[in-house]
Amino acid sequence: MDDMDRRLLSALRDCGTDRRVAAAARALSWSGEHGALWLSAGLLGAALDRERRGAWLRGTALTAAAHVASMGVKWVVRRPRPGAQSGVEPLVRTAGRHSFPSSHAASAAAAAVVYGALRPAGARLVPPLAAAMCVSRMVVGVHYPSDVAAGAALGAVAAWLGAHWVAGGARR
Repeated sequence: MDDMDRRLLSALRDCGTDRRVAAAARALSWSGEHGALWLSAGLLGAALDRERRGAWLRGTALTAAAHVASMGVKWVVRRPRPGAQSGVEPLVRTAGRHSFPSSHAASAAAAAVVYGALRPAGARLVPPLAAAMCVSRMVVGVHYPSDVAAGAALGAVAAWLGAHWVAGGARR
């Protein structure tokens, strides 16, 4: 598993040698720091969709909770990020030293599930953007594929577990 993780990371990181791909991956990486893109999207949804304001706010809280949970797991597991020792030079700086699970992936997956359920446009727009965010973490060389898969699974499970709570205030 470890060898496959490193080979997949190397292949995806090689995509970052294209300036346009690297720029897009950096932008996604930056916008996803601390779940900022997803939290902003949830707050914007709450501001614009008065009918479902409570659901948007609960979804935003759930997305934040998924991010915080991933940081807790990271603190326990303490897997070092890929770096020069693994032959992967990162394209961005990170807020922390640990990589498992990816907090970017956790908040992205939670947002994709929660916001996608609130509006049809969210179901079309958020999942592809969330997937791009997940892939970007490997392109910039700061997460192994298993980090991203675990983060996405954690975020999706958190959203699934909280779906009833989020939907509780939404008018249909």
